[in-house]
This record gives sequence, structure tokens and C-alpha cells, in this order.
Amino acid sequence: MPIITKATLADVPELNILVNSAYRGEESKKGWTSEADMLDGLRIDETMLKEYFGNEVITILKHTDNNDQITGCVYLEVKGPKLYLGMFSVSPVLQGKGVGRALLEAAEGLAKQFNCHTITMTVISTRAELINWYERRGYAFTGEIQPFHDHGRFGSPKQLIELIVMEKAVV
Repeated sequence: MPIITKATLADVPELNILVNSAYRGEESKKGWTSEADMLDGLRIDETMLKEYFGNEVITILKHTDNNDQITGCVYLEVKGPKLYLGMFSVSPVLQGKGVGRALLEAAEGLAKQFNCHTITMTVISTRAELINWYERRGYAFTGEIQPFHDHGRFGSPKQLIELIVMEKAVV
């Protein structure tokens, strides 16, 4: 039975592989969330992931299958009354099978535990299919647009990339 639990430092190598396979490279193209045509480089590395586990306001949830393999994950960071959701990743071969939906529901449950009344995220503005997927789950564009991170930590853009801010009230 698949299960969602908090990831631990021991999960870093497997999380690193999963996140990069979901966003970049040829493997990512097996799913519909690939950024491989927009960005070069890695989405994350083990050093960055390890840093997350040293920060008390960050939680990473993992979805595991019947063989204890990590098939999805999501980064959650408490930012005052809001819970920021990022690094949302599902194995490319399992996308469209409910893993992402289950992770979003778990994130919403955690938001309530942390007394956060809103979940916020950023999405690449040209990713219409992804934006539509979030809208079907109650997220809405706030009107705020942010530039893509130019420090290179999340990859090198092949084109101009802007991020839209989406939010959902959690009750």
C-alpha cells in the first residue's frame, strides 16, 4: 500500500535521483512535467537537499510504493501564515496515477497542523498544462509574477522564464 511520510536525511540520494528525473533530462520527458526543453543543469543536488533537512521550518514529504521506493515528494516551508510548496516531483512513469494528488492532500493536512491558512507556490508561466492541473485542485494565480532565480542553483534557463505565484486557502 503506497504511503506518504516525512522524508529523512537517509532519503537524500533517492530524492535527488527522483527530483532530477522528474524535471530534467531524457527521463523527465516520459512524464508531462519536464522542464528539460526550458532549462539545462540539475534541478537539485544532494548538498542542497541535505541543507533542507537542517532547517526546522522545512519538511519534505515522500510518497513510497509497495517496494519502499520513493515515487514522489514535495518540499514544504513555513513562511509565516503561509506554507510554501515546491520541488513537487512525481516519477515520470507514474504521473497521472494519483501520486501528485495524494501529496497535495498531505501538504494541505500539514498546512493545517502548522496553522498555515494558505499554500503558496510558483509555477513557470508558460506551463499551461501544469497551471491548469493546479487550478483544478483549487489553486489560483495571485497576479504576482516573479523572475526565475538567476543564481543558477536550480538550473540554467534556455529562454526567458517567469514564475507566477499561485495560492490556495486551506480551511
